[in-house]
Amino acid sequence: MNFDDTPEEAAFRSEVRAWIAANAPTHLEAELKQSSFGNMGLKSEDPIAAAKAWQKKKFDAGWACLHWPKEYGGRGATPIERVIWGQEEGAYGTLGGLFTIGHGMCGPTLMAWALEEHKRKLLPAMASGAEVWCQLFSEPAGGSDLAGLRTKAEQATDGSGDWIIQGQKIWTSGAQNSDYGILITRTDPNVPKHKGLTMFWLSMKSPGIEIRPIKQANGQSGFNEVFFNEVRIPDNQRLGAVGQGWTVSLTTLMNERLSIGSGMPTGFPELFDYCLNFQTEDGPAADDRMVRSRLAQYAVKASGLKYTGMRAISALSKGETPGPENSIGKLVAGATMQELAMFALDLQGQAGVILDPAHAEAAARFQAMLLRSPATRVEGGTDEILRNIIAERVLGLPGDIRVDKDVAFKDIPTSGR
Repeated sequence: MNFDDTPEEAAFRSEVRAWIAANAPTHLEAELKQSSFGNMGLKSEDPIAAAKAWQKKKFDAGWACLHWPKEYGGRGATPIERVIWGQEEGAYGTLGGLFTIGHGMCGPTLMAWALEEHKRKLLPAMASGAEVWCQLFSEPAGGSDLAGLRTKAEQATDGSGDWIIQGQKIWTSGAQNSDYGILITRTDPNVPKHKGLTMFWLSMKSPGIEIRPIKQANGQSGFNEVFFNEVRIPDNQRLGAVGQGWTVSLTTLMNERLSIGSGMPTGFPELFDYCLNFQTEDGPAADDRMVRSRLAQYAVKASGLKYTGMRAISALSKGETPGPENSIGKLVAGATMQELAMFALDLQGQAGVILDPAHAEAAARFQAMLLRSPATRVEGGTDEILRNIIAERVLGLPGDIRVDKDVAFKDIPTSGR
């Protein structure tokens, strides 16, 4: 593949660069450049308001959700143009974290499965940043087995056709800031677990929804528990047919792994710069042979991730759907970030325990990265799940033995039974 811009791409890049230079919130640039993984880092103004303002400005000028069709609030741009935008947006792209789940996961699912009237209403509002979305998938009893979910949806007995939702979700990123969500439920416990699921979209302001933020090790609360107590959803908010929820969820999951894996930082550029400037007793850390060896290893991984991501971009440019190979990026990036952060803190020695950005080395970026990195290896599919996907669906290896494959969900034994 030739990574140089074509004349058309160069012209597009020039247009993007000029618009960003004229419209970006430059007063936030310094803070955004110091942001740590999982934290926008804004203190001078409300981060949610700043994110929505930047998204709205992009939307009004036709730069939001570039790859989406124009009728849904996008630009109809090519995948390569989307990459160019991301490269040029730079630190300001951090403001888009609030919308990652909506734009990268919920939006594509709605485009594929929602009613046309709902697409035209919901997607432009999502693209503009006016409405924030989350995805309600994981459950406390399910672990890594999404198909083992127990949140149930039953049709109301009043003849309305509405669905009544009862159950709990967990690890729902951004639920406390969300206006809407996509929800997968169990509608039939009498069939094997993958066949009795149904997907919906719903307002997060619906009566009966309770959101409880979860306090994380890094002091933040980006994840949430969400409880459903007889929440009513109209049948026309169903995505796909009754019992087709697993198929619909695969649309979300494939886009989730592309969105997370292709955009997940490893921290290598920050580590490289840090090693060039960090002074040890023997001089700059980068002068040490062992440090250079480790940097070389991380450089190889970062390069591999970059070009693996370009494969996905090439597939998109040909009109192909994101596939299971996108699990590679998420698997490698998450583990690399954790390992790299630990190495940086080893270099700092006892100073590595300082968490206050005002006093810690490198403004505590590596401390924040280490505390957030375990979550990256769980969200969007655990390392073990991703390895199974790669083994079975990319490499064609035999699948794991599944004793519950043809067993009705209600008959699957659980602990304590």
